[in-house]
Amino acid sequence: MAEGSAPPPRGGRLFVITAPSGAGKTTVLKGLMDRTGGIVFSVSYTTRAKRPGEEEGRDYIFVSKERFKEMIGRGELAEWTETYGHFYGTGKHDLERLLATGMDVILDLDLRGYLAVKESFPDAVGVFISPPSLEVLEERLKKRGTESPGELALRLNAARKVMDRAEEFERVVVNDTVGAAVEELAGIIEQARETG
Repeated sequence: MAEGSAPPPRGGRLFVITAPSGAGKTTVLKGLMDRTGGIVFSVSYTTRAKRPGEEEGRDYIFVSKERFKEMIGRGELAEWTETYGHFYGTGKHDLERLLATGMDVILDLDLRGYLAVKESFPDAVGVFISPPSLEVLEERLKKRGTESPGELALRLNAARKVMDRAEEFERVVVNDTVGAAVEELAGIIEQARETG
């Protein structure tokens, strides 16, 4: 490197955050975004209709099912899923563009999505946000009051399955208190920036 020239820009880091429903992931991520600069959420593609108040490019990139299926066929998605007849996915080129600017990027995905992203982006840092226990999770879900007893049982069963696979992630953050979980997640991001 010539004397006086600036070092090349650091590429951004990709973080995939996964948690069972009710673990407090959304609250922890909001706290992280309020605390930590230089990090953005990736905007996903979807085939569902735009809802009132949603903006193209901010909430989702809205595309037709035909276009989405073409993107799958061309291998343009780092991960994708179908939910209630609608497709959702993350564009590989979108991630590459953001990371090339030096921005760190957060993806909020389920376990299947995380494993798919790791195939295209093996350096992605997977962080699993866990409740302190299944009992605490059950109490949180009951307090939320949004699930019937049958739905609650399904959510707890799904949570148990994903918690059993937490070792597949690089890091696990136990969300006992939101403030501590935000600080721990911020520390993981800062450490990855220093090493990467």
